[in-house]
Amino acid sequence: MEVGNHTGVTEFIILGLTKDPAISAILFVLFLPIYTVTLVGNISIITLIRTCSQLHTPMYLFLSHLAFVDLGFSSSVTPIMLTGFLRNGMTLPVTGCEAQLCSVVSFGTTECFLLAAMAYDRYMAICSPLLYPTKMSPRVCNLLVGASYFCGCANGWTFAICAAILSFCGPNEVDHFFCDFAPLVKLSCSDISIIQIIPSISSGFVIMSTVLVISFSYIFILTAILKMRSTEGRHKAFSTCTSHLTAVTLYYGTITFIYVLPKSVYSTYQNKIISVLYTVVIPMLNPLIYSLRNKDVKEALKKVTAGIFS
Repeated sequence: MEVGNHTGVTEFIILGLTKDPAISAILFVLFLPIYTVTLVGNISIITLIRTCSQLHTPMYLFLSHLAFVDLGFSSSVTPIMLTGFLRNGMTLPVTGCEAQLCSVVSFGTTECFLLAAMAYDRYMAICSPLLYPTKMSPRVCNLLVGASYFCGCANGWTFAICAAILSFCGPNEVDHFFCDFAPLVKLSCSDISIIQIIPSISSGFVIMSTVLVISFSYIFILTAILKMRSTEGRHKAFSTCTSHLTAVTLYYGTITFIYVLPKSVYSTYQNKIISVLYTVVIPMLNPLIYSLRNKDVKEALKKVTAGIFS
């Protein structure tokens, strides 16, 4: 299979969410604070976890990497989207478009595996508390984190290579606010019968494997919680899982809509709206979810704040 011939198209025009200059200005004012909160929130979570010794546990190790991935995920998309609002459209070279696709898919896939690792961590903590220090040793945690990044990069490169194989010799307007694979396939003038199947299989494997890990983990967790005689114990066990379940529901709900449901189920406009949720909004919400509903994070934050102002 030959690499795509890009001589006909050297750059792509990212159309964005709207062509209306007035609406673009409104969206810029809306999304700039969202991106600012994303940066401040996730950097704060990472800094807090790294500096507070009481947060040096497997759960918060995974959370710090989740915050880093959310930073990369949002930063792969939002700055270019904001620039497009100001210019009423954004132009990217073909290689830049492929690089953005690789970055978005890599961070998005890594997030899936980190959420699965966090579910497994909660399973071990609740169902096997005596074995937890051994089963979730620093070596095991680092292996899980490393595997998450490796799988993320592997899936990202799979998408990027498939995009590089495509030939573009006609229209160069991408009807999206970032270089997603499906809009690029629509612009291709090469045979896409095999090329579009490979990313579907890859993303399907990622979603199915991580969903299975999360589902089985929470089935065992729920069973263990229902067997607890202490109401206080049940409440404590539920509280440690609430934030993670909220993040999982939001993230998988949106990516399933895009990558699992048939394309005929939703329109291009709906695709854009759902994509905004998982690439821009959810990376902002995750630090709020884990900080507002987490007692340890709130206590660590109070100590740091008290130390700064004392």
